[in-house]
Formats: sequence, structure tokens, C-alpha cells
Amino acid sequence: MLASILQAIGLFLATNIDDIIVLSLFYARGAGLPGTTRKILIGQYLGFGAILLAAVLVSLGARSFLPAGALPYFGLIPLLLGLYAAWTAWRNGDEDEDEDEKLTGKEISALTVAAITFANGGDNIGVYVPVFASVSTTALVAYCIVFLALVPVLVLAAKFVATRQAIAEVLERWEHILFPIVLIGLGVFILVEGGAFGL
Repeated sequence: MLASILQAIGLFLATNIDDIIVLSLFYARGAGLPGTTRKILIGQYLGFGAILLAAVLVSLGARSFLPAGALPYFGLIPLLLGLYAAWTAWRNGDEDEDEDEKLTGKEISALTVAAITFANGGDNIGVYVPVFASVSTTALVAYCIVFLALVPVLVLAAKFVATRQAIAEVLERWEHILFPIVLIGLGVFILVEGGAFGL
């Protein structure tokens, strides 16, 4: 059991470390607004829970639940959200922000965090399925418990990164540009890496 727990920790860290960057941008976006951490945590749990559920179902034999060919198209989610964020930033412009909005962030949604988490973790399903299919039911349960227990650790790590003074200043100044760029880049990467649309 201890071996399964340690393997689960390693697998979680290896497949989710990139989420710290995306979640840090969500923290920068919602800076100063009440409930930001709660929304990010709920969104991360929803998105990662969907990834975990899909991986478990596929590993247990429900292969038709989520065809492998569908995974690359999840890249459309961050791509479209990134394009919308870029359009909003361009439409509003920096000069239109009043002083109150500079002191506080923009409202974020747990569902947006969930959608980005799920899209970003589509490749995780492909990693988790063979692992889950090759372990006992007890080990599979241990993996799921460890993964779900580490979600708040990931969220807190992102908060820690986003609240470091030097990083926070950069994120505060450039968030309106970085957020859409990261989402668009993430979407394009998922689409191209998975061969969506014959790319």
C-alpha cells in the first residue's frame, strides 16, 4: 500500500505540475476579490474529478465512454476562453480600468477553472489509464484518494507562487496579456500535440 501511495504522489506531481502556472494566473486574475481561492479549489476539484472519473471508467473497460480521438479536441476549450479573454482585454484596454479595478481583480468562475483544468489534463487520462488498468482495485482506490488529497496542495502551491512579491507584481502588471496568451497557447498545444483537425 505504501508503494502505491508513493507512486500515486509521483504520478500526480509529474502530470499536474504545469497546472501551477495556469492556477497562478487565475489567482492574479482574481487578486483581491473574496472567494478566489474557494472558486479555484472548487474548479480544480471539478476539473480534476472529471479527469479522474474518465480515467477510472476507461481503465475499467468503458472504452467507448471517452474515445481517444476526442481528447485533442479538448484544446478548443482553453483556445476559445483565451480568445475571449484577449478580445475582452483589447476591447476594454488598460486606460479604461478605474482605480478600484486595479486594486482588485476580475471575477473568476469555478466552472471556467474546471473547464481549463479538464482540457489541460486531457493528456493525463492517457497516462492514468494504463496505470489504473494494471493495478489492483485497492491500489486504484489509493491512487484516487491520494490524487484528490493533493488537489488542495496544488492550489496552495499556485497561490504561494502567485503571491510572491516579484511574481505578483509581474502578474498584476501583465495578467491581462499573459492570461489569454497562456490559454491560447495551451489550446493550440493540446490540438497540435493530439493531432486534432489533422494537424
